Amino acid sequence: MRKEHDFLGEMEVPDDVYYGVQTLRAMENFNITGERLDRDFIIAMAFVKKAAAIANMSTGRLEAKIGNALVAAADEVIAGKLHDQFPVDPIQGGAGTSVNMNTNEVLVNRALEIIGEAKGNYDIISPNNHANMAQSTNDAFPTGIKVCIIHKSISLIKALNRLVAELEKKAVEYKDVLKMGRTHLQDAVPITLGQEMASYASAIRRGIKRIEYAVDGVHTINMGATAVGTGLNAEPAYIKAVEKALSDITGEKFITATNLIDATNNTDGFADVSGSLKVTALVLVKMANDFRLMASGPRCGLNEIKLPARQPGSSIMPGKVNPVIAEVLDQTCYQVIANDMAVSLGVENGQFELNVMEPVIAFNLFNSMRYLTNAVNTFVDKLLIDLQPNRQQCETWLDKSVGIVTALLPHIGYENSSMLAKEAYSTGKPIRQIILEKGLLTKAAMDHILSPAEMTQPGIAGSDLLK
Repeated sequence: MRKEHDFLGEMEVPDDVYYGVQTLRAMENFNITGERLDRDFIIAMAFVKKAAAIANMSTGRLEAKIGNALVAAADEVIAGKLHDQFPVDPIQGGAGTSVNMNTNEVLVNRALEIIGEAKGNYDIISPNNHANMAQSTNDAFPTGIKVCIIHKSISLIKALNRLVAELEKKAVEYKDVLKMGRTHLQDAVPITLGQEMASYASAIRRGIKRIEYAVDGVHTINMGATAVGTGLNAEPAYIKAVEKALSDITGEKFITATNLIDATNNTDGFADVSGSLKVTALVLVKMANDFRLMASGPRCGLNEIKLPARQPGSSIMPGKVNPVIAEVLDQTCYQVIANDMAVSLGVENGQFELNVMEPVIAFNLFNSMRYLTNAVNTFVDKLLIDLQPNRQQCETWLDKSVGIVTALLPHIGYENSSMLAKEAYSTGKPIRQIILEKGLLTKAAMDHILSPAEMTQPGIAGSDLLK
């Protein structure tokens, strides 16, 4: 054991760990989720600390020997090492101070080893004086959140683009699969399965744009704002240098906020990101539920598409297969929607010069981005790629439909069309049979007007017949 102290007193720290006394206090105080920090967030905080060390060396405030050791320690964390040394709970009081100090302590103790000193020898390299130089939790922690969000957005957008690409592929593949369109869960007019797939792809593309726009906003950082945004203890040269250093080492273009006080006490940019995730989740739920309805049955439902069988669907009903992949996408999206509420409450509950609720904001944002990425990839890999249309069933429903009378309106008028629909409902006869029985159209004209190509494109079906 080694002894460490802060202004509250002294504690014994196991000598084989790299964290210190303030991390131990957080471990004692915050046993909330049973989870650890997101690994991408640990890396993001290391990026922030590395950038700060580089910037402080460039201004001459940080001795090169110490700064280079801190940079080397940060590089190890960025490479995936020492992640087991971050035991603090993601949800914590203190606006993220425990995360910030956990990071400082790990980097300092590893830096001490690098220069040949013992862990805990903070007279040589200090978590507060050196790793936290020209910083506070109030600028380092939200900047780390932003670095993490940007990193996670890459995987999420890649997953969503995979989904769009596969839907567009299906749109081409199923362009000739004519089926009933439905409004109010009632028969409407025909549409192709390919057109439906293309519509899902279009909606998800909007989601991607929303996410990209929101993530672009979190490239604005408040490094150098320190405690309340006034920049106390951060030199102007450092503020410029840390912006450049963080941009250089992450490959992302970060920009210092024009108003650091605003950037320190307002977290609306996180609400933008969370909102874009929520709206995208709503689109995904709608799509997943459409798939579930189209696949319902198979004997007593719509049965218009065939989902790949992924597991037995019942412990008591033999042969039952459920749409489990669509269901898990739904449930993931529900969680994202719930997380957005937590983010919203966190964003609105900042007071004066700081939002102390950033830990819960970060926790829910990171989870939402990870959950969506995994669920979308699962949907593509386990459902969409092997999806098959039930062409015969689509034709059967179409033949039985009354909704196709809509295409006849320009030719026989609303009254005659209504009469056809009413008789079809009451007798069960197909629309085509009744048209011919009543001599309303020739067979050639009827087949032309009610052809798939005419009924699923803009314009008046068979308009040439009106001339």
